[in-house]
Amino acid sequence: MDVWILNEDFHALEALLPAAKDADLLALLLDIAWHARQRDTQLAQTLADEARTLCESVAQNVAQHQATLARLELIEGEARWLFADIDQAQALADTALERFTQLQDAIGCSDAHALLAAVMIERGESVQRDLHLEQAAQFARQGADGLRADICEASIARWAIFQDSKMAQERWGARMAAAAVDAHPALAALVHGFIGTAAFQKADMIPAVEHCLKSYNAAEITGQVQRQIITAANMGVTFGNLNDPQTALEWMQRGLEVARRMAWPSTLGLALVQTATIQRLLDRFDAAQQLLEEAREVLAPLRAGRTYALALQYLGDVALSRKDYAAALDAYVQLEKRAKVLKQADLENVAQRGQAEALAHLGRPNEALALGERALADARAINMPINQFDTLMAMAAIYTAHDALPSPAGMVLANGALHYLQLALEVGKAMEGFTIPANLFDALAREYANTGDGARAYEIAMQSIAARDKVNSTDAVNRSIAMQISHQTERARAEGEHHRQLAAAEASRAATLQQTGETLEHLSAVGQEITAQLNARAIFFVLGRHVHRLLDASSFMIYLMNEDRHSMERAFGVEDGKTLPFDHIALSDTHANSARCARECREILIRYAPDSVQPSHIPGTVRTLSQLFVPLKVGSRVLGVMTIQSQLANAYTERERLIFRNLCAYGAIALDNAAAYLQLEATLKTLHATQAELIEKNLALEHAYQEQEQASLTDPLTGLRNRRFLLQNIETEIALTLRHHDKRQQQTSLQPKSIFDLLFFMIDLDHFKFVNDTYGHAAGDLVLIQMKERLQGVARESDYIIRWGGEEFLLVANATNRHDGHVIAERIRRAVADVPFELGGGHQLQRTCSVGFASFPFLETQPHQQSWLEVVEIADQALYMAKHAGRNAWVGLFATDSSPSASIFPDLIADAPAVLARGDAHMVCNLPQLP
Repeated sequence: MDVWILNEDFHALEALLPAAKDADLLALLLDIAWHARQRDTQLAQTLADEARTLCESVAQNVAQHQATLARLELIEGEARWLFADIDQAQALADTALERFTQLQDAIGCSDAHALLAAVMIERGESVQRDLHLEQAAQFARQGADGLRADICEASIARWAIFQDSKMAQERWGARMAAAAVDAHPALAALVHGFIGTAAFQKADMIPAVEHCLKSYNAAEITGQVQRQIITAANMGVTFGNLNDPQTALEWMQRGLEVARRMAWPSTLGLALVQTATIQRLLDRFDAAQQLLEEAREVLAPLRAGRTYALALQYLGDVALSRKDYAAALDAYVQLEKRAKVLKQADLENVAQRGQAEALAHLGRPNEALALGERALADARAINMPINQFDTLMAMAAIYTAHDALPSPAGMVLANGALHYLQLALEVGKAMEGFTIPANLFDALAREYANTGDGARAYEIAMQSIAARDKVNSTDAVNRSIAMQISHQTERARAEGEHHRQLAAAEASRAATLQQTGETLEHLSAVGQEITAQLNARAIFFVLGRHVHRLLDASSFMIYLMNEDRHSMERAFGVEDGKTLPFDHIALSDTHANSARCARECREILIRYAPDSVQPSHIPGTVRTLSQLFVPLKVGSRVLGVMTIQSQLANAYTERERLIFRNLCAYGAIALDNAAAYLQLEATLKTLHATQAELIEKNLALEHAYQEQEQASLTDPLTGLRNRRFLLQNIETEIALTLRHHDKRQQQTSLQPKSIFDLLFFMIDLDHFKFVNDTYGHAAGDLVLIQMKERLQGVARESDYIIRWGGEEFLLVANATNRHDGHVIAERIRRAVADVPFELGGGHQLQRTCSVGFASFPFLETQPHQQSWLEVVEIADQALYMAKHAGRNAWVGLFATDSSPSASIFPDLIADAPAVLARGDAHMVCNLPQLP
């Protein structure tokens, strides 16, 4: 399944839906829902719900079913992420990743890590973000999907450029430039975004616009709507720097319009923030403030993300422009805190400079100076010359406004203001394509005049005039270039639209003769799909899907008649993609058009003017201008009413009404069939009742037999399983363990190798005969029962605990690494030795145990060489060695690389110390040495 596809490919998939059935329909629903996740998130969720319902009835093997569920979790997870339900998005992504990992589905794992990276972006966890993106790229390459991997790595590059522009260019610049030549549109959206951002940071606005435009177009045709909105906002900022605020505002509005329609908090917040920046450049401070406050409210659930930080930055900028310096300081302080968490050096630097400017205006020059010096040092460290220039200008302004400040380090000119202005001039001259603003020369001239150097002041003033002329010329050129780019963009769009209109006209003429026949043929296929359903809920979903595909319907509802025939219930309802609650309507209700439709048993079409009063409108629901009600009839019986409603005026012509009538007819037949099927089921249930009574006695007999069988498998004293139970069940665990080891031997060195062993622990209570002889057998029984509880505290639910005989127990730990055996053995020893046994009557007894253990397979390189019973004997031999060592001990015996496969078992049983001495086996023990 591709990560992104072209719009025409997406529409081609949609066209296949009416004819698809069963497994093909499920696969198609899954594919379309995946690729609609940003094109139409609510449609994606609706299709995913339908696929989830269909998944329960379509035949799939276990792996296919798990893969389907995992992909559905990713679709829902991305929807939750887009709508800022970050915790649920992460939970769904984690669950999907677990399923894909078990299935060894590399592409699925890649997509799950990509979604987790998006979640980490909103949480502000940049390290985790890059880690998930790297894992997504690795899994994509493992799954032989180079495009997916390139997209993940381009995302890493895009975020890197915000952290350290120079380092990002060194690592990614050449690769992004090469990829831009002929990249797939899905990748081009990110590649051109990276190059455009790099150009913007260098103040090279022309290539910034060109690459942003390519990024926007690529995102638009591949369904990357979030990237499309972000790029539109970036285009607006770039045009603003080209001194073309009108085009900038148009791009901002274009992105904001899409963002409001999608209603994703993060993306809408960014569009609001960026639009506010243009309003500020146009001195529309109130409008900018209003947009930024709205952005903060929208982004409230996403305070950890970069977009919220940008909102803080621009709130500070607007406050400075409005001379509300206290508010500016507060915004910049919050920005610095967020930037540190995000590790966004560019934003942290802006926050420091902004605080310095605000503090200077608030009469706190020394604090302003300290922050300004830190901001300047950081700007130099991250190699952002435009930030250096802005900070130097701010430092000069601080010295100009405040006299009693210490001289800057290395100052050779008359005062601090001249020092920083001269440094700003040098930085500006070093920036390629940067036009030094006239206000810098004006400030220099004033300072030289104040120091009495009139000749130098005059010389600088002449440079100011030249700079102003150059700025005006540059602005004119930039405006011209911006206008040219804008004109080329609009011309390309107009030509494309013209070609589309010509093609549409030609297609319309060619299709006129076939349209009626094709519509009927299409409706026939739809009818077959609807009437094939025997589940009412499935019928509702199928009807809803086809209604929204064939007709404009912001609201779609189905009312079914109650048994009393005096009222109806809303059995299904969707409005703007949201499920409507159940509703009860009396047929006598004179205000309800649905009740009127059922009473009169006829079609009702309601048309409203945009400004007209709607007496039947329900508060809290969408106001619609076109409403169509059609009775659901089978013969003369009215089953209910189906209605569609549109916010468009005159949405339902005779053609739409004909289509809806057919859908209602198919729906009525399907619902009647479903009701008949339910009635048939009820009849069969009644018929089966007698049979069930007969079966009940057989079940009682079988239950008694099973109880007897369970009793034969259970130790009556402790309630633990016995040796007979182990003999009946262990072979399943043995087969699973051998399969894992066989598979492990076939894995390449590049694949992760998980180890699954069976560990057998023989446990014997030390000196148990003493307990029986001294305290009696009742006390001994109490000790054995408490022994069971202690072993259960050590073991997992999936492990076996067996009463092996007398005071001996066998613990079988499955799916366990053999190298962890000593940890479990020590837990067993301490569980017995650390807590005294209760004998009743306030008496306690301290006991210990000895443990011997070995792993199956005994030889890792030849897992089939020894049987599990032989491994139990080796564990028993290890127990004997622990007993011989003085008890309250554990011993584990393991094979080595030099173990002779044929003779290792008899040798160990015959003379274990000799085998250990030769190095043919390895022992672990909790004692320093054995006697």
